[in-house]
Amino acid sequence: MGKIDQLKIEIEQLPEQEFSELVRWRSEKDWARWDLEIEADSRSGKLDFLVLEEADAKSKGKLSGLRVPIGSGLHR
Repeated sequence: MGKIDQLKIEIEQLPEQEFSELVRWRSEKDWARWDLEIEADSRSGKLDFLVLEEADAKSKGKLSGLRVPIGSGLHR
């Protein structure tokens, strides 16, 4: 049996609280990796097209204000 298969068996046997902690930890790792990818793409210019699209939409009056939910922490 391979290492991954053994880990799957062990994960399935975890108590619910420990499983939830593992899922939370894995999710945080995924988001951190995603953040690094976004930052690298931004630095390399791969996301410049988004700025151009925004400027084009704004110049054509097609851009509306961003609606941010209260309590999201994104209000300034």
